[in-house]
Amino acid sequence: MRDETGSAADRRPGDRGPEANSRLTAMTAVVLFVLLAIEGVTVLRVRSLLSVHVLIGTALVPPVLLKVGSTGYRFARYYLGAPAYRGKGPPPPLLRLLGPVVVVSTLSLLATGVVLMFVGPGLRGPAMMLHKASFVVWFGAMASHVLGHLVETARVAPRDWLRRTRADVAGAGARQWAVAASLGLGAVLGALLVGRAAGWPVHP
Repeated sequence: MRDETGSAADRRPGDRGPEANSRLTAMTAVVLFVLLAIEGVTVLRVRSLLSVHVLIGTALVPPVLLKVGSTGYRFARYYLGAPAYRGKGPPPPLLRLLGPVVVVSTLSLLATGVVLMFVGPGLRGPAMMLHKASFVVWFGAMASHVLGHLVETARVAPRDWLRRTRADVAGAGARQWAVAASLGLGAVLGALLVGRAAGWPVHP
């Protein structure tokens, strides 16, 4: 019988791949939650906080890609029949249905935001409409996604940082560095592109 808490099962060698993947996904999710919370504040006063909005939005790109990569890897391993991933089981049906919507709307939201920094005046209107439409779809899907994974994320995210659980699964340092590298790359990307904020169309 599979251990629902993941504690005993996580220590079995055959199950370490899914647990390592879960830890990376959960750590990245916490980083994204914090960045998205800050970005949400800028949305409320986007005219006065436009540079911060663009800076954080751009900095989100590498962590988002890291999380998409980690969840996509789990998805592929599960549907390709890897025993450890099949044993861990899929997410609940509703979250499985929401997953593609979250990924597509998130990538669309970020992509249209970047496009707005580079397109000419003639294309800014349509690009802004797509950006806003992506946000509406993303917000609804992401709210359900966060609520559905909140307990699991809070339980798994600290494991690579706690002494009693860090050594259970090899690669804790590599996972921490992966998250840190995505943040560092995001910071550099944001610093390079924040000057493009002046190209954004902002309406009263």
